[in-house]
Amino acid sequence: MKNITLLLTLVLFNSTLIAQNSTCKCCSEEHSEFDFWIGTWEVINPDGTKAGENTIKKMQGDCVLQENWTSTTPGYTGTSNNFYNNKTKQWEQIWIDNQGQSLHLKGNKVGNQMILRTDDEKNSEGKTFFHHITWTDNEDGTVRQLWETITNDKDVTVAFDGLYKRKN
Repeated sequence: MKNITLLLTLVLFNSTLIAQNSTCKCCSEEHSEFDFWIGTWEVINPDGTKAGENTIKKMQGDCVLQENWTSTTPGYTGTSNNFYNNKTKQWEQIWIDNQGQSLHLKGNKVGNQMILRTDDEKNSEGKTFFHHITWTDNEDGTVRQLWETITNDKDVTVAFDGLYKRKN
């Protein structure tokens, strides 16, 4: 009798797990491609100084990866919502900071990198530019975020280069 009860319990438990997974709309492999960025981080500049702190967590039934940035520059914060768009088959990020600036990036994961970029824009001189941000999942558990602004498809300016180290 104990074996039958145990067997029925296991069958019901597994059925519940299968039902839960089939109702999860954002539990695909694509939806987890940016999970390497999840965590609480201290972000370091190339010169070794602290750039800020960042917390990235999954929300909305694992459909949104939300970032909350606090810079060491007093009073500067920002938030992004990142999601895999099933319609376009790409990742999108919408960034908004407390200075009223925003970015809308789109792209995909290639190897160990998430590569997103904005649409082309024109600067005050009439030159075409776009923002290109790459997050690299390093073997040592750190993440490098490199933000480049590319003008006329050739002139590259580094806007941000930060190494994410997990906080304990």
